[in-house]
Amino acid sequence: MNHTIAALAGVLLCAAQAGAAPFAYVPNEKSGTLSVIDTETDTVVRSIPAGEKPRGLAATADGTRIYVSDQPKNAVAVVDLETGKVSDLIDLGESPEGVSISPDGRYVAAAVEVSNSVVFVNTATGAREFAIKVKGKNPEHAVFSPDGKTMAASAEEADQVDVIDVATRKQVAQIQVGSRPRGMAFTPDGRLMYVACELANTTYAIDWQARKVIAKIATGNYSNGVTMHPDGKRVYVSNGKDATVSVIDVATNTVIATVPVGKRPWNMAITPDGRKLYVANGRSNSVSVIDTQSNQKLKDIPVGEMPWGVVIR
Repeated sequence: MNHTIAALAGVLLCAAQAGAAPFAYVPNEKSGTLSVIDTETDTVVRSIPAGEKPRGLAATADGTRIYVSDQPKNAVAVVDLETGKVSDLIDLGESPEGVSISPDGRYVAAAVEVSNSVVFVNTATGAREFAIKVKGKNPEHAVFSPDGKTMAASAEEADQVDVIDVATRKQVAQIQVGSRPRGMAFTPDGRLMYVACELANTTYAIDWQARKVIAKIATGNYSNGVTMHPDGKRVYVSNGKDATVSVIDVATNTVIATVPVGKRPWNMAITPDGRKLYVANGRSNSVSVIDTQSNQKLKDIPVGEMPWGVVIR
């Protein structure tokens, strides 16, 4: 009987863990920390030291590690979420920024500004494996396509998006967009890619296979971060100077809502169920939570100084 009760308790515990809401991790540039937000209660439940100036970040699929670029240390810090400590520091080159992880979890890639390259780190060995030069100057983001075969890279001193072939380890094309492309996101099927161009106040919809722009969407002043809804039907774009988020309908490539948030909204993330969007507000030291069904702001959550972005696991 005791064994039966113990087994049942174990099953219930696993079920509770499986059904638990994910956590949102927010790098705070000036505080040197990750704020951990429980997305069920929308409160900060933990603060983790994460280097001198954490910026870009990506989480492993199992939620055990987060990779965070640390600009002053020219490295990516590997944060062990169980211990709450940096377990490794991997050299990337001068001034790394945006970080992403490949769909198969094999690589972590970081845009490195001074070398104008994207650096790939093998997650199994923790070693820097190779780097790919891009044509855009001061690359900020490098995002894998859903199949992991290609990447899109944006740069602050450019008006094109670089296309990277991961297998051949080469930059293979450029797609003309507006001035200063920044945040990017793919539809789940990889057919479309959206990029916000900050100085053009425009978000561009790109046919990724054809390598061409199919729509130019007027968003807000200093369009910046981009996040895709898991169902691929909505795109969210933060507007730095307007302190808003534009909601784009993918079917029509039109803005269907504009949501006020905090000051200098930057990078964002959405929960796996697509119900809530979390927006890092760099000058409000907060994260705004948006209900994606009503397109209304639910709450502002205080975090550390100058939050750069969000990742949810």
